[in-house]
Amino acid sequence: MLKFVKNHMESIAGIEIYPIISLTIFFTFFVVLFWWVFTAKKEYISKVSELPLDN
Repeated sequence: MLKFVKNHMESIAGIEIYPIISLTIFFTFFVVLFWWVFTAKKEYISKVSELPLDN
């Protein structure tokens, strides 16, 4: 089954760009996420973390 899929994917012209685009989106998302985590204000983090406990 995998051999069939691999052979079929190799026959599509220009398919090699999609893994590169996927990796770029994945890497960019996590870089932005880490940047937001390290630059977020402590007051905001505390306020958001206490939201489930507020009734």
